[in-house]
Amino acid sequence: MSRFVKKTIRKKGLPAGTLVPVSEKKLDKARIRIIDYDVGNLEEREVDSVEDCFPFKDKPSVTWINIDGLTDMDVIEKLGKHFDVHPLVLEDIVSTGQRPKLEDFESHVFIVCKMLSYDDVGKEANAEQLSLLLGENYVISFQERVGDVFEHVRERIRKANGRIRKHGSDYLAYSLLDAVVDNYFTVLEKLGEKVEGMDDDVLNNPVPETLQHIHKLKADMVFIRKSIWPLRDVLSSLSKLDSYLIKESTGIYIRDVYDHTVQVMDSVEALKDMSGGLLDTYLSSVSNQMTEVSNRMNEVMKFLTIFASIFIPLTFIAGVYGMNFDYMPELKWRYGYFMVWGVMLVLGITMLAYFRRRKWI
Repeated sequence: MSRFVKKTIRKKGLPAGTLVPVSEKKLDKARIRIIDYDVGNLEEREVDSVEDCFPFKDKPSVTWINIDGLTDMDVIEKLGKHFDVHPLVLEDIVSTGQRPKLEDFESHVFIVCKMLSYDDVGKEANAEQLSLLLGENYVISFQERVGDVFEHVRERIRKANGRIRKHGSDYLAYSLLDAVVDNYFTVLEKLGEKVEGMDDDVLNNPVPETLQHIHKLKADMVFIRKSIWPLRDVLSSLSKLDSYLIKESTGIYIRDVYDHTVQVMDSVEALKDMSGGLLDTYLSSVSNQMTEVSNRMNEVMKFLTIFASIFIPLTFIAGVYGMNFDYMPELKWRYGYFMVWGVMLVLGITMLAYFRRRKWI
């Protein structure tokens, strides 16, 4: 449930825009990395003080400031004050339970989305909030912890591959969003492999542990859908945004990311249907197993019932002539023993023939 609802430590009576750290402390100190570039120059370094980021606000080159960790309120407050970020935006940055959204301010655009990852140990999908501030010549990204899906974007900047060094900050923001969406396909591919791996277990060995795995998979699908679905509206709004910060040439690429998000949602819906189908198949397999067990039990009970039905009258006859009375005429009859055996055999054969005629056996 912690994946679906993230709690934040709040105090009653605080004014709007008050920064309160997230409840789960990820980093003791924020990690600040800066990449500043243009067509011919590149500067990349990690800084210890947030004040080192201030000179990049008015530089003509493109600057990417990445903040890992949302527990150092002093860093976020100083950065927000210097870059003229609204206090409510700063509050949304540190409140990591935000729904993906887009807010347009005159000097910058604020974007919130979910960055997914797959835990190979726990076999589940996880998400962290990614907040982006897009300015005229800068992008500031805020992450909950160290580690992201942007390494290939950094490599493109370092090696000047593609268009990224030739375009502005809006193209950098697009590249980051594109990396996030592309990683969705990776996570869904692993979940798809998990679904395929469960097919044989559901059909051949539907144990209670299989049902637990199916419910966990369905929870993953709900979690991913909740994380991705609002991003479609964010990208659609971003591609149509009437702002000098988004160039028309970049809007084409943003629409392409929107198309990828639609494909992701189609994959999510398909996996959701498949996980629901696994549950139906599991219940059907268990029902078939129960039916087979019940049929075997019925066959056993049928055999025992027929066997007992044949021997009940024979047991009655044997019981009657097993009584120790002095005056039983048949006891002294010379052929009485053979006659009783004959009656018992005829009775047993007659009952077998009757049962077979009625198709009971």
